[in-house]
Amino acid sequence: MARLMLLLLVCVAVLLGPGCGSSNTTETSSAEARFNQAKQLFDEHEYLEAINDFTVVTLQYSGSAFASDAQFYLGECRFNRGEFLLAAFEYNQMKRNYPASPRVAEAQYKLALSYYNLSPRSTLDQQYTRKAIDEFQSFVEYYPGNERAADADAKIHELTTKLAKKAMETARLYATMTYYKAAQFYYDDVIERYHDTEYGPLAYIEKTELLISRRKYEEADVTLSRFISLQPNNVLRARADELKAEVAKALQEKKAVRQTETPGTASGKNDH
Repeated sequence: MARLMLLLLVCVAVLLGPGCGSSNTTETSSAEARFNQAKQLFDEHEYLEAINDFTVVTLQYSGSAFASDAQFYLGECRFNRGEFLLAAFEYNQMKRNYPASPRVAEAQYKLALSYYNLSPRSTLDQQYTRKAIDEFQSFVEYYPGNERAADADAKIHELTTKLAKKAMETARLYATMTYYKAAQFYYDDVIERYHDTEYGPLAYIEKTELLISRRKYEEADVTLSRFISLQPNNVLRARADELKAEVAKALQEKKAVRQTETPGTASGKNDH
């Protein structure tokens, strides 16, 4: 009886073996065919149709070797259609679901580039600018030797400069509205956070001019001294020296006034 059961199990295994293999082969063949069809549509710039087929591959053949590439091309389709927010979502899905894919580095770069393309002019909200900076920084951190790393660094600087310009415009607006504390806050923000942009040195100068207009000469002197110490060869050094001389003169006059207003003590001897 035992031998009969063993014989039956062997027969079942033999019968099912080719069937399973055939099923796997068929599934792989179907996934490849569907992916190739989608890729052809993509190459022909038929992005909407390609999206449908790439989506089928990611859902119906998620365990196949073509799923990760299909997910990447979903991002590419959206990106090429100018649908950058949707593209960012698809690239992020590719990173999350297929971390071992050789396309992850490219997906990370294109994710950052999607947010870069969503970054508006400096007068508007800079949410996507900050997202782009974060994603480009992640790219440079994880893939420093990648051929796109230099471009990512350049875009980080470009976007950071945009944020600095936004802060400078806000500082100037508050200064014009005579909200001096708020203006000074934003000048300080530029100085501390964006010192390596063109607006960092300019913030020192404009903050100093604001302080001088408010007769806060001591603070102006400290601001100028810090600027000259940190950036002695900056192109704005000549303007800083002019302001430094103006502040020194104002402080000297202020000191002379205080001495005049302070009651003196008799120091001379009586003549008898």
